[in-house]
Amino acid sequence: MQTILYARVSTTDQTIAHQQKQAEAAGFKIDAVVADEGVSWVSTILAKRPQGRRLFDMLRAGDVLVVRWVDRLGRNYADVTETIRELMRRGVIVWTVINGMTFDGATIDPIQIAVRDALIGFMAATAQAQAEATKEVQRAGIDHAKERYDAYLGRKPSYSAAQLADVVAGFQATSGTDPFAS
Repeated sequence: MQTILYARVSTTDQTIAHQQKQAEAAGFKIDAVVADEGVSWVSTILAKRPQGRRLFDMLRAGDVLVVRWVDRLGRNYADVTETIRELMRRGVIVWTVINGMTFDGATIDPIQIAVRDALIGFMAATAQAQAEATKEVQRAGIDHAKERYDAYLGRKPSYSAAQLADVVAGFQATSGTDPFAS
């Protein structure tokens, strides 16, 4: 039996270190960390993410999957509920760090199954609602910026003007052409 932490962060400015620290502070002895970093993954299901596929390949019956909260698995209700159910079918126990929830397929009591499934659904719906609310706030901020300024510039570039100049100079040196010439 192994304990695997699955961590996900949306931007390259974030790190998974705090998720691992929270899991360890909650008493988990982590054997392996699997992480998707730098992409939002709002629309990509876990099984299609690079490290999500790896996670499914690694997990075996009796293993424990630790996540900070179910929104780390995804922000889509159907994906999160199906992912947790598939893991339980495989005999994997899913633990959430933030609220100490445990999801496993071992129970046979119909009331416990109903409560477990209701909690999974509620938590997955909350993750999707949060993602949709965040998108709405971002959209409102963009609309406000467009109204306030003549030109909306979008998000900040992930590179500096000096880095762009280096790339252009390198391209010109190797190709002998100007990449911006029409």
